[in-house]
Amino acid sequence: MLGIVSKAVANGQPLALCTVVETNGAVPRHAGAKMVVFEDGRTEGTVGGGEIEVLVHGEALESLNDGKTRFLRYDSKDLAQDKPGTCGGEVMIYVEPYLSPAAVVVVGAGHVGRAVIHLAKWMGYRVVVSDDRAELCTPEGAPGGDCYLVCPMSQIPEKINVDSNTYFVLVTRSADMDIEGLPALLETKAGYIGLIGSKRRWAHCQGTLLKAGITKETLHRIKSPIGLDIHAETPQEIAVSIMAEITARRR
Repeated sequence: MLGIVSKAVANGQPLALCTVVETNGAVPRHAGAKMVVFEDGRTEGTVGGGEIEVLVHGEALESLNDGKTRFLRYDSKDLAQDKPGTCGGEVMIYVEPYLSPAAVVVVGAGHVGRAVIHLAKWMGYRVVVSDDRAELCTPEGAPGGDCYLVCPMSQIPEKINVDSNTYFVLVTRSADMDIEGLPALLETKAGYIGLIGSKRRWAHCQGTLLKAGITKETLHRIKSPIGLDIHAETPQEIAVSIMAEITARRR
């Protein structure tokens, strides 16, 4: 089972490892039994089957969304409502999510984008750089990236794995680009989507996206203006405010 976990982690595939750590009374699986739950709901192994396994499976998927570990305690007798035939034992299960490495996806390789790339790399993030301008989206034009995607914003989710440990920094050159690309990003499980620009620019984007059928609830996932309000002015100061906000969200 640990080999499955190691291989998935090496491939950047998120999963949750569920381990029976304590039991009391008659239970189908004992301490050490393991089940792996993948992001798409697939499983390997078992922690006992039945209603308990269904509940653990749901908690494992939630852990992949919020990145938090869980200690779960169940009494199978209570779950079965005293029906004859139940094992009647108690079990504690530890759920540990293994997420892909925290990634900052910088969309826009201009002055602010380059400052964010530099700072995010220094902070230990995997940095993905994307811009539709091939001459800017290169290691020479925007140093520090681990991956460079020359493509429209809407195509990014097709090219990289996006999960709750992915943080989008949208520092594009126009509202039209944001309007065209945001719907695709909003369909992902990204942990953060920040958009640079004035309140007027964001109001224009919101209005257009609402008319296109994006709900207000969905648009609330977007943070605009991006970054903490520290009265930043230079690209470097703006990068600090953005990465501080991402750190606050992540931690």
